[in-house]
Amino acid sequence: MSTITKPPLVKAPAGETRLRFAGVGFDVYERLIRATPERTAIRMAYDGKDLEIMVKGPVHDHYSHFLDRLIQVTAGVRRIRRVSLGETTWIRPEIERGLEADRCYLFDPAKLAVVRDLLRRVENDVALYPNPDLAVEIDISRPQADRPAIYAALQVPELWTFDGQTVKIARLAGGQYVDIGRSHWIPVTAADATRWLVVEDTDDPDAWEDRLRAWAELLPRAQGGR
Repeated sequence: MSTITKPPLVKAPAGETRLRFAGVGFDVYERLIRATPERTAIRMAYDGKDLEIMVKGPVHDHYSHFLDRLIQVTAGVRRIRRVSLGETTWIRPEIERGLEADRCYLFDPAKLAVVRDLLRRVENDVALYPNPDLAVEIDISRPQADRPAIYAALQVPELWTFDGQTVKIARLAGGQYVDIGRSHWIPVTAADATRWLVVEDTDDPDAWEDRLRAWAELLPRAQGGR
């Protein structure tokens, strides 16, 4: 498989704009998130004590898009069943936590059955949906809320993070995320993901995806894939 690399970055990627409001209640977060229009650049996260309001930008969305394509294409080529719930906002009053994922997916067969039934019924109440199995966080600037702790409270088994330079893949263990370096759900390592996001040339997205598909055809089936 051919590899086409991009020129090295001359400066670090520009980060997102973030504001932190310390010591606010869940009711403040819930009122704000429900009043925010859909399809906005504003994201909010509440970790139980601090509220973060973030304004994402084109660089953030660029990386989010290519990580999503990496996951979707690899899973599709290897015939791994999944459902993407995109940028769903996970509001969970029962644990007083919530955030909007950059990307999130379900792989567990029992969860897939529930979600597919809800989608067939065009059900939009997030309270009825199971929490995701894999979430992606693009954090080029420093987060102002404890996002991993929110995902841990949601019991999301796997978390991918990207800081503009390196992808990390962590697994939930004992209430905290432990860096494991590879995905349980798809046959991809953190080094693979970093390469496809940072090293490979993404100027031509179609050519990038063609190379990715050729690479994914040679991969073994993931341990968690079904």
